[in-house]
Amino acid sequence: MVDESLITKASALTFLETLTRLEAAVRERGMTLFARVDHAEGAKKVGMDLRPTTVLIFGNPRGGTRLMQLAQSIGLELPLKILVFEDALGKTWVCYNDPTWLARRFGIDPTSAPIAEISAALAALTDVAG
Repeated sequence: MVDESLITKASALTFLETLTRLEAAVRERGMTLFARVDHAEGAKKVGMDLRPTTVLIFGNPRGGTRLMQLAQSIGLELPLKILVFEDALGKTWVCYNDPTWLARRFGIDPTSAPIAEISAALAALTDVAG
């Protein structure tokens, strides 16, 4: 199933390499890494199995504030999130919400400067990661 609200990219690296590079890229760009949510670890705690699946939650108040100045309700989707996961074949994937889709959802012009900047930042981050 293809979901037009998500941007999904294959990584040529392992899950751990991809996650490590992504975390480093977030920090190198001066963003704050707020949380690393390891869903597989959570599954293990309740006796269930889940392939490696981790969400990174990160952001920068400058970009987020500019978006919320256009539509405060977009704060529901901030800070930004990127999901890194390993599929059943051992392939690593990276995905995130498409900022232009978020713009339409929250009534922001998808061609606005803040959306373009966040789109470019997410693309660059995920390209570096794998």
